[in-house]
Amino acid sequence: MTTNKQHHHSHDHHHHPESQWSAKAKAIESLLIEKGIVSSDAISSVVQRYETNIGPMHGAKVIAKAWKDPDFKKRLLEDSETVLRELGYFGLQGEHIKVVENTETVQNVVCCTLCSCYPWPLLGLPPAWYKEPAYRSRIVKEPRKVLKEFGLELSDSTEIRVWDSSAEIRYIVLPQRPSGTENMTEEELAEIVTRDSMIGVAKVEVPMANV
Repeated sequence: MTTNKQHHHSHDHHHHPESQWSAKAKAIESLLIEKGIVSSDAISSVVQRYETNIGPMHGAKVIAKAWKDPDFKKRLLEDSETVLRELGYFGLQGEHIKVVENTETVQNVVCCTLCSCYPWPLLGLPPAWYKEPAYRSRIVKEPRKVLKEFGLELSDSTEIRVWDSSAEIRYIVLPQRPSGTENMTEEELAEIVTRDSMIGVAKVEVPMANV
């Protein structure tokens, strides 16, 4: 197991933009619920959509393009930040994103041990479990066990690389393209790429119709 530390001193939890926006969002949410303008269920529904559907669509499109276009994939892995910026994926929480590739022998997984740095422009809102102290600490110490709890069982020969995101650099996983998808279009491929596979806690599954 390889752990890639990238934190240094860049985290300032008293002045971290994500912490400030999170506090403001919670205050607004409480006020809206208190005034009866929206319900907590409605807010949860919107958050769920952005966590699992709307947000990750951007990252899924990048992954699908990399699967279909070898030249694009090569550039993406060599200079992720430049390529993603060309596509319009940058800005707040999207600075300095690095793409790391899964292979037959390597499984990459992303975390942020000190807070919850995450590539928002590509994956949308981070899932609740990503921000939990249990995931942030355990994925570094016992990644194979944690991945198994997510339903991802890896052979002992598979190397697990844990990438620790920070305010200086954020990571996204390029999952392996599953066999049986050779005839799928780029748009169809994007539909099967999941948020969890781009964090590294799951593999992309072949649609039943293609099995």
